[in-house]
Amino acid sequence: MSLNTFGHLFRVTTWGESHGPALGATVDGCPPGVPIAAADLQHWLDRRKPGQNKYTTQRREADEVEILSGVFEGLSTGTPIQLAIQNTDQRSKDYGDIAEKFRPGHADITYWQKYGIRDPRGGGRSSARETAARVAAGGVARAALAALVPGLTITGYMVQMGPRTADRARFDMAEIERNPFWTPDAQAAADWAGYLDDLRKSGNSVGAVVEVVAKGVPPGLGAPVYAKLDTELAAAMMSINAVKGVEIGEGMGAAALTGEENADEIFMGDDGVPVFSSNHAGGILGGISTGQDVVVRFAVKPTSSILKPRQTISKSGDTAEIITKGRHDPCVGIRAVPVGEAMMACVLLDHLLLDRGQTGGVRGRIG
Repeated sequence: MSLNTFGHLFRVTTWGESHGPALGATVDGCPPGVPIAAADLQHWLDRRKPGQNKYTTQRREADEVEILSGVFEGLSTGTPIQLAIQNTDQRSKDYGDIAEKFRPGHADITYWQKYGIRDPRGGGRSSARETAARVAAGGVARAALAALVPGLTITGYMVQMGPRTADRARFDMAEIERNPFWTPDAQAAADWAGYLDDLRKSGNSVGAVVEVVAKGVPPGLGAPVYAKLDTELAAAMMSINAVKGVEIGEGMGAAALTGEENADEIFMGDDGVPVFSSNHAGGILGGISTGQDVVVRFAVKPTSSILKPRQTISKSGDTAEIITKGRHDPCVGIRAVPVGEAMMACVLLDHLLLDRGQTGGVRGRIG
């Protein structure tokens, strides 16, 4: 059992490899009657697709999504939605030199140790190419959320590249779509451009931190113990290729705070809705959403495929040197932004459906 499915009621199964003929997702549990068109899903895939600028892999994929089932006359039918994306620009010859060697930092060695067989062409199933399927499924989740919770928005952006951080005092969310790094800090974007260009030309790579914020999330999503909303968001983000750390709200920084500083004070708003003085909790208390912004950050490691020679071993156990050729992202965190947004959408929709099934949307009265 390879566990290629996530979710409870809104379930997504991804399939396909980096250099296979196609990849995609089977989405089960989408409510019926949700307006869904391939063009709507394509919008999100276009934000993730490779080859759009010099700061991402130069592999040229149209990433055109096809809806093969589950939609009739523009509306979801409640049956499985099959999504397919053709691979059209594979260069498998780039990986001929590594068929017998394990790339440091990659899953090559662990796949071999577990399965005794691996697809060396672009990493096969372990390739970040798999995330295109997640983004397509996330487009379905966004469409359902728009129908069920109008006004809910999900926005991702980069807040750090290597050691260089964005300045929150300069944040302008309109800047996110204006630069290739999806950052709300225009000055940071200009700084990162030169920094990454130098790394790219030297054949090196660098990591990043991505933040995803969901606004308009209703209170009451999640469960107290094994289905905490933050638990499942953390698992969803950690499942993204190259992610090595996840934070909710204040995250690791909460360890440096006192209880007085960390507690988000609560007041009664004029409209009868609770108001919080701050959001150190990241919109989740006891595993259940508070109605505040849900804030998640994740750290993406540097791309392991670099042109710098590294020491490794072969399948026969011999010492070897390896240089990974091919077309790779110098900072994979850039294209991880729409993937993080997609995973947020899938988890939120799943928990919205779980809550409707358990409580019917009933809420405790305040005031």
